[in-house]
Amino acid sequence: MSISASQALSPSDDPAAAPSGDSVTDRIVEANARYATAYTEAEAGMDARPAQKVTVVTCMDARLNLPEALGLKVGDLHTLRNAGGVITDDVIRSLTISQRALGTRSVVLIHHSGCGMQTLTEDFRNELADEVGERPNWAVESFKDVDADVRQSMQRVRTSPFLLHTDDVRGFVFDVKTGLLREIDPQD
Repeated sequence: MSISASQALSPSDDPAAAPSGDSVTDRIVEANARYATAYTEAEAGMDARPAQKVTVVTCMDARLNLPEALGLKVGDLHTLRNAGGVITDDVIRSLTISQRALGTRSVVLIHHSGCGMQTLTEDFRNELADEVGERPNWAVESFKDVDADVRQSMQRVRTSPFLLHTDDVRGFVFDVKTGLLREIDPQD
């Protein structure tokens, strides 16, 4: 089943949407005020460089709780997320800054089972162009085979001329039913 550009949920379609006058953003701001009251000097003084010298690139899927799933905590990693966890020019940009300016050395790529990017095609861009009168300048980067896309992502990272550290690049598929990572062999 393919999702068209016009099928996205509107706020009125979303059963979890807040009642009028109490938006999710309002609740986020209120929660942040509570969080800030307990914010410590240690947290405020934390270094922007990840303690574990790792960057994780993954999907934006709301089911992925990375730090907990990977046994990491705030300050341990850089996290880059986009639809599908694909390696786009912007991800290469962020990885380059992460490595060259902030000292990361390892790259972990995590796609997941049941990804929505497996249901889209480049027709999504065409539908957007028809709907809004302008064609997006970005590719959808959808895929049918999650393992093959992880391999392609590893290859894109390993061959980027901008990255200093391409020897420790590993790819995985996170199973959303079990919570387990399955490593992908880059050569298959």
